[in-house]
Amino acid sequence: QLQLVESGGGLVQPGGSLRLSCAASGFTLDNYAIGWFRQAPGKEREGVSCISSRDGSTYYADSVKGRFTISRDNAKNTVYLQMNSLKPEDTAVYYCAAVGGAWCVIPYDYWGQGTQVTVSS
Repeated sequence: QLQLVESGGGLVQPGGSLRLSCAASGFTLDNYAIGWFRQAPGKEREGVSCISSRDGSTYYADSVKGRFTISRDNAKNTVYLQMNSLKPEDTAVYYCAAVGGAWCVIPYDYWGQGTQVTVSS
């Protein structure tokens, strides 16, 4: 069964950090670009970050640039999202998604089930 599984979400205080993981099973991530998305209550899903499969080039939404870092470890078949200096407005369900090929383009082929991130004091 082909699937992506996110982990690492939780409750953190403003200014804190979390690292999300996106692990693939049933397929290898080597030839997939991986994106992270988030959806807050009452809001549309938005793209947060993406990493290509070809050269490791990355993309970040302006709202997270300088605070979040995406990385991939193909040996572990996992992609990470390091989130620092978290703000209450980062609260959302975070999803990872995979698209076959080198670049971060829609539509994505596989989606994870999501992990909740809550930033609150």
